[in-house]
Amino acid sequence: AISNESMSRILDKCMKTLPKQPLLPPQNTALRLGATGFVVGPLVDSLHNQCLLKYDVAPITLPSSLSSSVDPLLASSWVVPPLLAFAYIVLGYILPRIIEFLPIPKEDRLDEDDFNENNEGRNTQQLRNKALLAVSSTAAIIKLSEVLQTHATFQLGAIVLNMDAGMKLQLMALADACQWVILDRTPAALIAATVTAFGGPLSELPFVSAGFWEYIPQAADYTPLAMIQPGGAVEGLLSSAFGENYRDLTLSS
Repeated sequence: AISNESMSRILDKCMKTLPKQPLLPPQNTALRLGATGFVVGPLVDSLHNQCLLKYDVAPITLPSSLSSSVDPLLASSWVVPPLLAFAYIVLGYILPRIIEFLPIPKEDRLDEDDFNENNEGRNTQQLRNKALLAVSSTAAIIKLSEVLQTHATFQLGAIVLNMDAGMKLQLMALADACQWVILDRTPAALIAATVTAFGGPLSELPFVSAGFWEYIPQAADYTPLAMIQPGGAVEGLLSSAFGENYRDLTLSS
């Protein structure tokens, strides 16, 4: 039989492994994350939308003032801002809280007691700088995916590089890894990014099937899922679901 003392130690250990913060965000946090997703999300997402998809419901197009042949400055839909507002709350708060239940090394977090009068301003500034760096680096990575999608070869002086799907995936993965190392380096963030990379495109299935947007045939590539069985059921499912696209959805997520 287990003694009361042993049971108390077991319960205490279990309680310590649970996330210290609630699963749902506080109201102020949810409002900040949602507002960022509503405003900033479509701007960042639009960096490569022109080469991937076409919006069929409530499209938003801001043409370039340089030339009509140049891609528009903004290509989105009025459906996107509320969706990204919700996504930012899930990815920015709820998913990390869920990951805290996993038996992985936990990073040190700042408690409320750490934000005293002496270091509150410094910590706030550090978080703000990291957030700005995260948004700008994510925008750069998304723009890189657009460049890779629209160019099959790259010329460096006399050297011509032919970029196949595998090389493009490796280059994007390297950029993502550099961002993670510089900004975070926590197991929770790595797991969240991996879940988003594969789950993000799949979460678009209802909207694609309902006709909110469609992916253009020129963006046909299903790396890495098609590697499981090239030309098989997985690729066929992705093709019918995403209108000839998967790889760039995965990379952008």
